[in-house]
Amino acid sequence: MSQIAASAVIHPMAVVENGAQIGENVRIGPFCHVGPRVTLGANVELVSNAVVTGLTEIGRGCRIYPMAVIGGVSQSLHEAGEDSRLVVGENCTMREGVTMNAGTVGGGGITSIGDNCHLLTNSHVAHDCILGNDIILSNNVMLAGHVRIEDRAILSGGCAVHQFTRIGRQAFIGGLSAVAYDVIPYGILNGNPGVLGGLNVVGMTRAGIERSVIHTVRRAYKQIFEGEGSARKNAEAIRDEYLECPQVIEILDFIAAESDRALSSPFRGKS
Repeated sequence: MSQIAASAVIHPMAVVENGAQIGENVRIGPFCHVGPRVTLGANVELVSNAVVTGLTEIGRGCRIYPMAVIGGVSQSLHEAGEDSRLVVGENCTMREGVTMNAGTVGGGGITSIGDNCHLLTNSHVAHDCILGNDIILSNNVMLAGHVRIEDRAILSGGCAVHQFTRIGRQAFIGGLSAVAYDVIPYGILNGNPGVLGGLNVVGMTRAGIERSVIHTVRRAYKQIFEGEGSARKNAEAIRDEYLECPQVIEILDFIAAESDRALSSPFRGKS
């Protein structure tokens, strides 16, 4: 049975199916369709012609624009009607034509988006992706299944991310890039195939990281990727040198973590 807050405003030409949970001050515009297992938090707005379906939870303050389809079943060839979910955090923006798919049982059963994310026109989030907070997906960004993106990363227009790839915190991906391998925190990647091009110094500065710290991270970056050994061995070798620098340790932990993908590098595209 539906629970619709008295303060919700639902256009008479919208369809809200029985069972949907509609929070305080929600606004649902004309020609929208809200499925029976959808939960819309307080102050959510569906502008018009938007579809929210499946077992989907939309956090408070989100705004969904026309032609977006949020919570649809995965496009995995192994999709078998599993009871999987999509969870979107608070204050996210999903612009025109955005598509976000639910998870699959084989991938953990959930696709998850953090708070304050901006998904711009025609961007796509596939099954079992996990996104952190304050992420920007620019127009036409395509995420394959099982992608992991950490806080404050920015993906520029038209880039594509291979399945199971990880993108570290505050990384920057250039427009039309092909992201086939993991991208370290604070890294910049451009091209097809994508090549690591240094550190996102502008983003680090905007985040309030001191210049002296940025210089320290840059020195560690050179040791990792310009040393004689592999990037992973170089990262392991310098750990004790940087125990007082959380940003470097974050990069080293990212490199050391298990992954299904290789590591993007400045040279061959992978390491």
